[in-house]
Amino acid sequence: MRRILFIVLTLMSTLLPGLAHAWWQAEWSYRKPVTIDGGPQAGAIGSDAGRVPVLVRLHTGNFKFEGVSETGADLRFVAADDKTVLNHQIEQFDPLLGIALVWVDVPNVSAGTPQKLWMYYGNPKAPASGNGQRSFDPDYTLVYHFAEGAVPPRDTTAYANNGQTSAVPVEGTVIGKGAQLGSGPLMLPSTPSLAVQAGGALTFSAWVKPDQLGARQAIYARRDGAGELVVGIDQGVPFVQVNGQRSTPGQPIQAGQWSHLAVKAEGDSVALYVGGRPTVSLAAKLPALNTAAALGADAPGSLPVAQGAQPAATFAAFTGAIDEVRLSKVARADALLLADAVSQGAESRLTVFGADEQQAGKSHFGFILAAMPLDAWIVVGLLGLMMAISWAIMIAKGRHYGATSRANTTFIEHFREAAGAPLDRLAVNNTVPHEVRADSSLWRLYEVAVDEMRRRHDRGYDLSAVSSATIGAIRAAMDGVMVREIERMSKRMNWLSTTIEGAPYVGLFGTVIGIMLVFVVAAMAGAVDINSVAPGMAAALLCTAAGLGVAIPALFGYNWLASRSDAITADMAVFVDEFVTRLAEEQGEGRSLPMASARA
Repeated sequence: MRRILFIVLTLMSTLLPGLAHAWWQAEWSYRKPVTIDGGPQAGAIGSDAGRVPVLVRLHTGNFKFEGVSETGADLRFVAADDKTVLNHQIEQFDPLLGIALVWVDVPNVSAGTPQKLWMYYGNPKAPASGNGQRSFDPDYTLVYHFAEGAVPPRDTTAYANNGQTSAVPVEGTVIGKGAQLGSGPLMLPSTPSLAVQAGGALTFSAWVKPDQLGARQAIYARRDGAGELVVGIDQGVPFVQVNGQRSTPGQPIQAGQWSHLAVKAEGDSVALYVGGRPTVSLAAKLPALNTAAALGADAPGSLPVAQGAQPAATFAAFTGAIDEVRLSKVARADALLLADAVSQGAESRLTVFGADEQQAGKSHFGFILAAMPLDAWIVVGLLGLMMAISWAIMIAKGRHYGATSRANTTFIEHFREAAGAPLDRLAVNNTVPHEVRADSSLWRLYEVAVDEMRRRHDRGYDLSAVSSATIGAIRAAMDGVMVREIERMSKRMNWLSTTIEGAPYVGLFGTVIGIMLVFVVAAMAGAVDINSVAPGMAAALLCTAAGLGVAIPALFGYNWLASRSDAITADMAVFVDEFVTRLAEEQGEGRSLPMASARA
């Protein structure tokens, strides 16, 4: 009974308006599913990359730019649970050109099961929330998007390692805007957050597009005394050089094409990556580096030279474009570097966009619920409790009546098969299954009759000639059990009749109170138009509808249960007549004296 009541209450709770909706927040009108798939048929990153700032590239081919703020301030990225808001940073958002570049902090990019994100938009009152300091984890010490134009590049991270010289902007790079190199080095600051310990860890990555393939072109250079770290290109072949030791030739890149280069140093090894995949490895340790680094040229003035001599550049300047420069104080996972290369390219295979969804408007029923006052909710709550109890009773009674009917059918088959044998044969031989004896009301009638016969036999009565008085006594005992069985079946049925008769009155009471309040409020406000009274009237009438909704199922259930109860009662009455008739026929005609009197 308690379990059934719990199930009913649980089902009812799904209808309450206060529960969470699938939509994240009602203020946002639209959302778009974004699937991050690192599996073999998509990103193919090979293994889990962990926390990754994934580039979400929007354009007119996958996004209509309708209903969204002109600045993208209302963009929100929410995890699949529709609860967890993900950090993001907007690098570029231009609805007129139909392009947007947004970095989303995805907590775990997996090579297994694809994960869905939701991009919400369409809230003109939403404040801007994009923040690069939270979108990139604290191990990133420098991130340049080059989106600022002809000014020193701004560091997105919280370390504020902004550039020391102005960048020459270039449009149409691999990710929005970039910087043109070749006229001079783009100097990075010398800060404690960019310092490298001897033998320490480091990750450098950037997108590069050489205009021409020359010899010994430096892309990233840093020198500190005799210590040296250079990442460059020699006749189209990327290399990394540490303290004069250069990596062997690996995978080349092409002029006029964008390529993703990365260098990862950890312990005794420095590895070079092209397109997110390792190409060559150098057995070397990083030196201690505490000086300023340069992009696009060798680090000037950092080499030790003789007194009075001019420093000579060891490497030539890199002529070409650069974009999305990143430095990390840790050795990034191979899967993360591959995810960067895959997701940041012009045709990302890591992100898949679904169709935009619009939040459904409030239904008529939802409008009525929103207009319900407290007194109406109290009435509806009371009616809900009545409905839960009545449904629990109907379900329990229905199961009980069904089990009783099935057990009675099985028992009467056993009883009739034993015709011609002594009436107590079923009890003596124990041929009736335990389940039938537990549920059958006919068994309980039979059991009390057999017990009456046994008691008389133990007292010395001759049961081969049962008198009319004894038969009447046995019938009376069976009638008593039948009455108790009827009472058992009728237990709690009065609650259903009370629900049938009382629920409409409870609902009507709520309607009357609600209408009274509607008219009082309208009179006090001086407003008598339909728009001012219609919501309250509808909410008041909902109470009556709720009362009828409780009473009508209870009425149907009561009538059905009453018919089942009547059928079981009729079966018991028929069985009493059948048993007494067989007793009179097979063992009737008088009553013998006690055995002691007969011997006397």
